[in-house]
Amino acid sequence: MKSHPILEHPGDEPALIEPAALYARQKRIAPRCVLCFFGEVLEASRVRGELTQVTSLPGEGEPIAVYRHGSGNEAVTVAWPGIGAPFAVSTLEELIGLGGQAFVCVGGAGVLDGTIPVGQVMIPTAALRDEGTSYHYQKRGRCSRPHGDALRAMREACRERRIRPISVKTWTTDGVFRETPEKIRLRQAEGCRAVEMEAAAFFAVARFRKAILGQLLYAGDDVSGERWRHRRWTQQTAVRAELFELALDAVRLIEVEPD
Repeated sequence: MKSHPILEHPGDEPALIEPAALYARQKRIAPRCVLCFFGEVLEASRVRGELTQVTSLPGEGEPIAVYRHGSGNEAVTVAWPGIGAPFAVSTLEELIGLGGQAFVCVGGAGVLDGTIPVGQVMIPTAALRDEGTSYHYQKRGRCSRPHGDALRAMREACRERRIRPISVKTWTTDGVFRETPEKIRLRQAEGCRAVEMEAAAFFAVARFRKAILGQLLYAGDDVSGERWRHRRWTQQTAVRAELFELALDAVRLIEVEPD
């Protein structure tokens, strides 16, 4: 036994409940997927008739609707993943079990660098593992990383839309209300410029399941100084809508295996 249970990695053997087996008899989804944290963006897209519900993921609360955007070779599976690494990873796992192969996740993040303006598009190239979920999938490493194919696709999509993203190392934490000044200084000292709750787990799970995954974030609130600055980050409606469209563009640039 390890000093901390979270360090007792389960290895690569199959779990008692494997998503691929759980959903083996379900209809397959489009293999390119966007996980979007912006509920109002998804609802607006649904109302405009751009999203068609194809299935749902059951749970104790409201089932998570799974949509299709576009048709034919352009079809993309779209879903809201849920907040926090355990919830979001469960959604990711189930979508992989249903046939998902390539993912672009789109959300917001706090900044540890106050010079980054609100709304700035950020592409995480490394995520510091200060949450618990990734340790069930990735044994070693202080950070987890996105897939190179996803990075290339996201950067190409940005070029096509004339968006200038910045690459960042992000800090993934479960303790949103325990981002203390001392902890923030530690993370700043090792190069983290953003903070969020899912990236490290997303990257670790995708690598374990041999899926392609990257994440697009926009700069939100500022936790870099002595006082928290909200910066009205949740009201960046145009940025949030554009980031969703950017994710759709990016995931369509990723090569997947034929159904």
